[in-house]
Amino acid sequence: MLNPTQLEISRRNLLITSAAAAAATSALPLSAAAQTSQTETELTSTVAFAVNGERRELNIDNRTTLLDALREHLHLTGTKKGCDHGQCGACTVMVGGRRVNACLTLAIMHEGDEITTIEGLGQPGNLHPMQAAFVKHDGFQCGYCTPGQICSSVAVLEEIKANIPSHVTTDLTAPASASAEEIRERMSGNICRCGAYSNIVDAITDVAGTRA
Repeated sequence: MLNPTQLEISRRNLLITSAAAAAATSALPLSAAAQTSQTETELTSTVAFAVNGERRELNIDNRTTLLDALREHLHLTGTKKGCDHGQCGACTVMVGGRRVNACLTLAIMHEGDEITTIEGLGQPGNLHPMQAAFVKHDGFQCGYCTPGQICSSVAVLEEIKANIPSHVTTDLTAPASASAEEIRERMSGNICRCGAYSNIVDAITDVAGTRA
């Protein structure tokens, strides 16, 4: 059994230990806040690029995709978020004239790039030829995939014009053609769940024929 002197010493040690623990605990939130602030700074960057001919500058999280930068930060909601895994093509935009899935690339990777979305191709009353052809040939039904389909279609004709072969090109020495087989292959990354594929091919063929 402890005598009164030992009890007093034990009580004093307990109070000292408790006070030290409380002081250490109260200091933790400040340290955590400082670490959080530092982490947030490290995870953000400023990126500048041209979107539909207009220079735009954003300070964004480094993990922000180009798709979210366009939709959530620049409010260009014509570009659609479908699967968000690069499988449906609804988010297709053109970067430097070449089509990309905006959900698979980070915005900070496009410093200084020229980006074109569906809004930059044409507007009501001044449609791009491909937009007009989609209307003419009923190349859409629900319309959700249409912005990606049209951006991809425009880029496909540029690929053919540049004589870039596809997986179905049989003669690599001959000029690339805008045949139905070529168009279907090159557009295979853009899914239309409504099934308007034949009409989409007709629209692209129409524009390709007009150019020719």
